[in-house]
Amino acid sequence: MDPVTLAVLNARFTAIVEEMGEALLRTAYSQILNSSRDFSIAVTDGQCRLVAQADHIPVHVGAMPFAARAVVDRFGDAMKPGDVYLLNDPWHGGSHLPDLTIVLPIFGEGSLRFLAVVRAHHSDIGGATHGGYNPGATEIWQEGLRIPPILLGEGGEMRPDLVDMLALNTRINRDFRGDLAAMLGAAKLGALRLGALLDQHGATALMGAVDAILDLAHAHAARIVESWPDGTWTGEAFLDDDGHGAENIAIRATCTKRGGTLTVDLSASDDQVRGFVNSSHPNMVSACCMGFAYLLDPEVAKNEGAFRALRVVAREGSVVWAREGAAVTLCTSHCSNEIVEAIMRAMQGCCPERVMGGWGRRFRIAITGEDARRPQADGKGRRFVWHLFHARPGGGGHAKGDGWSTAGEWHSAGGLKFGSVEMAEARFPLHFRRHEFLPGSAGEGQHRGGLGALLDLVVESDGPARANTAGDGARHGSAGLHSGQDSAPHRYVLRHADGTERVLRTKEVGVVIQPGEVIEVRSAGGGGWGDPAQRDPHAVEADRAEGLL
Repeated sequence: MDPVTLAVLNARFTAIVEEMGEALLRTAYSQILNSSRDFSIAVTDGQCRLVAQADHIPVHVGAMPFAARAVVDRFGDAMKPGDVYLLNDPWHGGSHLPDLTIVLPIFGEGSLRFLAVVRAHHSDIGGATHGGYNPGATEIWQEGLRIPPILLGEGGEMRPDLVDMLALNTRINRDFRGDLAAMLGAAKLGALRLGALLDQHGATALMGAVDAILDLAHAHAARIVESWPDGTWTGEAFLDDDGHGAENIAIRATCTKRGGTLTVDLSASDDQVRGFVNSSHPNMVSACCMGFAYLLDPEVAKNEGAFRALRVVAREGSVVWAREGAAVTLCTSHCSNEIVEAIMRAMQGCCPERVMGGWGRRFRIAITGEDARRPQADGKGRRFVWHLFHARPGGGGHAKGDGWSTAGEWHSAGGLKFGSVEMAEARFPLHFRRHEFLPGSAGEGQHRGGLGALLDLVVESDGPARANTAGDGARHGSAGLHSGQDSAPHRYVLRHADGTERVLRTKEVGVVIQPGEVIEVRSAGGGGWGDPAQRDPHAVEADRAEGLL
């Protein structure tokens, strides 16, 4: 096939996954999807090779081919057009339980040609605590409902009895049903568009084009890697703790570059721990793909072909690849961020102009309570579950400039949004008293990190609310690289009515919040890149004039 047609088809695959994402965004029920955009879309071919992804949540995408593979391995020749498959289990194609994945097969000329894959983070997935994250968990059965690959429905529809069973195991039934329906709608849209593409070009020609697109992406990525010096470098990053006594948990990366291939070996990382910072295998591989992708040019297609230039080695039983049954829910944030940080620390010795300072770490709060503004038949306020996506940390500085302020974490790279403050106040009993940049929070460097945020959030629930925290970074700030400085760490405080404060730990269950109390968030900035002494004096003065220092 000629290069122009290949370029058009590659763009067409990308357009399909982007359109699927827009459909999900516009039809989802929960704020975690329709405001914060915590979902991702991918298309694989019949061999479960990643063909295209949309720019959503980077840590999702490298794991999504595992979901496609799990469905094909489980159902194989029994798969047929119109089947709807669902999973979330980390040892059966998922990465962590809150991320549900719908997979739809697309056939052409009698054979499986593509799979439309939609992954979305749900507001609740049952388990011992609200909101999908249980800092007290020491095994996966305490974290929520496990779903191996199942046939959720046929003929493009879901079985009502299965949906009833799943929804009954979550706390926010309406949002769960609405979000699941939105996921199916997005997947069906992808199946429709891919079916039309197969009809237009024919299966043989189109699959030949997929092979060529993947080969070209591999050649592109390999050329970049070949331009780096051969050698071996090491880097490490540390998790604060696991919430159960383990502290300063080490992620160690040994990166070896030979020719057009980069090998990332995480085998020296610490053993798995009791708490939920352990990583599932798909999530670990995805985190390595994410770190590798950040070292490539933005024009490289992020598909299976590009990732052929990466080889991942790890040790089962380590914190980056926990054995089945371990608690793993926090893994898409932590230890994903630390895997990327360890890779970047290593690769600053190989290609310092391509690494960037650390992005801030995730520190989530999930609040549940009753909203008196929405009374129910029993006279009580409607129950709500709200996830803190606001006050995001800063991104890291890099060779071309300063980091983005409040951009988020490495695992999302700006893909997660904090959404409208006004919309959050309208939908939940919350008042955002302040929400602004936090001066001095960034790591200094030739190019400084982006700033973190200052948030004062008043909880106005009907009676006491309860909160769980899930995150990291209250001890370790964002990494400064290539002689740049680390950022300040997080500091989250619950301010009581009498003015006293309670410092919130990153992994707590059942924090009681009385009406009118204030959550004061001071989130980390990004790490700096380069020697601070080399910073342009005009940039320093500009920061000073804007009140950022």
